[in-house]
Amino acid sequence: MSATKGLPYILEDRNGSLTATDFDDIYDRVFLRVAQAPQRSQHALSVIYDMGRRSASSRADDYRHFRYNPSVVMQFGLDGSLGTVTFMNPAVSMPMGKYLRRASFLGGSLSRKFMATDGQEYKWGNRIVEGQEWTCVSADNILVAHYNLKPPRKHAYGSSGNILTIYEEYSHLAMEILASLTIMRHIKKYNL
Repeated sequence: MSATKGLPYILEDRNGSLTATDFDDIYDRVFLRVAQAPQRSQHALSVIYDMGRRSASSRADDYRHFRYNPSVVMQFGLDGSLGTVTFMNPAVSMPMGKYLRRASFLGGSLSRKFMATDGQEYKWGNRIVEGQEWTCVSADNILVAHYNLKPPRKHAYGSSGNILTIYEEYSHLAMEILASLTIMRHIKKYNL
């Protein structure tokens, strides 16, 4: 596996939560929020917002995202089952099982691939590289992104210790990478 050159997005995942966290680049280039939408139907909705600025640590800032239009809407069943993923610009909606397909016929559910808007295929895998919780590679086995959770007993000074790294060549796919990672983490949590 080879890596790309350039300055990657290093997105600190504020709390490691699956449905209520901020992903802020340490160099202030991108600020994304994953939030659970209010329950109004028989589905659980997780939404990704492009926030445009770093969120404050105050509780009053927890609801600022409701003033923004969502970039991605992920609809799950209340039982945790996979539903649909909708990218808002351009508007494209599809079943999550079709969007994130198993990497191979006999492969496990924690190794899945997706077709991005750049027409290329990318694959997520869980713990396939030492020290990385999740790893995303291109069809050419180029490292695209990886996600690490802080080990439980390790102290992180001034940071959550949870990091999503997206390499510069793939920074235009940040929203898709975060959406697919969120779904992959959901698949693992619910053992789908």
